[in-house]
Amino acid sequence: MSEQKRKPPVQPAPMRGPRGMVMGPRQPINKDTVIRLFGYIKPYWPRLLIVLACILLNAVATASAATFLGRIIDDHITPLLASHSDDFSGLKIAILQMAGLYALAIIASFTQARIMAVVSQSVLRRVRDEMFAHMQTLPIRYFDTHTHGEVMSHYTNDTDTLRQMVSQVLPQSISSLITLIVVFISMIGCSVWLTLLVMLSSVFMIMVTAKLGGRSASFFVKQQTSLASLNGFIEEMVNGQKVVKVFNHEPQAKKEFDEKNDELCGNATEANKLANILGPVNNNLGHLQYVILALAGGAMAIAAVPNLTIPGGMGVLTLGAIAAFLTLSRNFMQPINQMAQQINFIAMAMAGAGRIFALMDEKEEEDHGYVTLVNAKEVDGQLTETPEHTGLWAWKHPHTADGSITYTKLEGDVVMVDVDFAYEPEKPVLHDISLYARPGQKVAFVGATGAGKTTITNLINRFYDIADGKIRYDGININKIRKSDLRRSLGIVLQDVNLFTGTVMDNIRYGKLDATDEECIAAAKLANADDFITRLPDGYNTVLKGDGSGLSQGQRQLISIARAAVADPPVMILDEATSSIDTRTEALVQRGMDRLMQGRTVFVIAHRLSTVQNSDVIMVLDHGRIIERGSHDQLIAEKGQYYQLYTGAFELE
Repeated sequence: MSEQKRKPPVQPAPMRGPRGMVMGPRQPINKDTVIRLFGYIKPYWPRLLIVLACILLNAVATASAATFLGRIIDDHITPLLASHSDDFSGLKIAILQMAGLYALAIIASFTQARIMAVVSQSVLRRVRDEMFAHMQTLPIRYFDTHTHGEVMSHYTNDTDTLRQMVSQVLPQSISSLITLIVVFISMIGCSVWLTLLVMLSSVFMIMVTAKLGGRSASFFVKQQTSLASLNGFIEEMVNGQKVVKVFNHEPQAKKEFDEKNDELCGNATEANKLANILGPVNNNLGHLQYVILALAGGAMAIAAVPNLTIPGGMGVLTLGAIAAFLTLSRNFMQPINQMAQQINFIAMAMAGAGRIFALMDEKEEEDHGYVTLVNAKEVDGQLTETPEHTGLWAWKHPHTADGSITYTKLEGDVVMVDVDFAYEPEKPVLHDISLYARPGQKVAFVGATGAGKTTITNLINRFYDIADGKIRYDGININKIRKSDLRRSLGIVLQDVNLFTGTVMDNIRYGKLDATDEECIAAAKLANADDFITRLPDGYNTVLKGDGSGLSQGQRQLISIARAAVADPPVMILDEATSSIDTRTEALVQRGMDRLMQGRTVFVIAHRLSTVQNSDVIMVLDHGRIIERGSHDQLIAEKGQYYQLYTGAFELE
């Protein structure tokens, strides 16, 4: 097995909003998060103006239809009943006018829904684009301390809460607010006294909503966190299902899943329990208010109590006015109920937005490098930059002191001087590591798991930066080299192979995106992968899925080696590249790798000492220190730890 990095323990990340503000249960809605979220909606303001007009039109049409009902009763139905007339033409026209108002409201609602669907998906697309683009800039340390499932939860659960927020909650909240204003104006046009009764009951309803909604919102925030944790666990179990079965770990896995699922269930139950109570409570309060208004209105009409209206009016409350007001009161209470229900969705959306923005606010991988890798050619014995691909690479080194630019040939000369490193400050991993690898040399690292072998290679490609010491690449401090250019000059073959959905050719071309088919095939032949690839159903056009699950581990590794070969880098890092391959396949791979390593600087990490015997120098590491170095024959002659490892007197593990 390859040496595993000493990672910091994975801790559930606190939900932080912009500026590092924690999205805790007691603060489900964060002002900065709201402002930042509206920044994504702002570019669509012309469409939102149309939506606002539709909302206003819908509210006015609905309120007008309610007041129109009162006029139908007072101006048409009551006179017809009193006169016993058969002329219903006026009533028909009035009913058609009322139907027209409702049709107008329906059209406005339909237009609003269509536009908001486009706006919400556009906002989500932009959020996902920015989130993914930022994720590509994060350091390896971030992915070492966050589970893949937790990261995936940002793209699924958290963005879905934003979709609900933008497409449903936001327009409905605005609609409810506008409806409240329009209906309130209509109500005081019918009766000020009855409006005061509605306002008193509304205050009580808002108090109940604030109490129940505030408690449920905190549990909705916890629900999002629990869901992310559960997704992370499921992702780990799916990836490690073979290990689970091999070690009969199913009961323990089920127990851990049940614990996380119970936590999610508990938070979701509390959140939805309070949310589900809120609707019936408000509905029943609305029914009670309806009865009180009907009794009060009837009593006022019977007692001929002067009915105050605004603008000024002091008449008797009619049957039509009572019917219209009762309809308006329902229209007034409905948006209050809707807004009460939206509190929970707003809390979930804010929790999701806080988690998304927390990912976006993660510190990018720092790169202060200014030395770049360029195509070069020799003119009169001097290197010069050229836009053409010549096969010759050089480091372009601008000097700020005098403004000059020098070019250094890319050869793969790596030197480490007194390097110290720790993943965590209080736990050093490497101590005073000094070594050199001249162009074309093969340097091997051997030692027990945790000795620091993989860590050294992680420092060469700057997945992590050293704490002290120097690393020079072709005489240049690697801190001065831009990371993308540094990594472009390195080829890496890992024990854990990652293949992507696509053809075999696509996976090989991953090492060099502009490689031709001929170059990819030549790289596969170099890695001795061509033989098995041509026997696949569609050869190089065979589509791989599920990380190449239809291939053997050895075949997957051969494709990985071919992918590194097509990049044609001057430096190769082979981290247990043949450990997962059987002995027969290893012999084929080794011959291909010997050709691959010719003329290149190569760092090899291996447990099988047979694969490193032909190395120019072998470094034996123990607890982050180089305790022995030399060729195979020299180390055998010294009869130190390498000798004990080789003869089996001492096990690597």
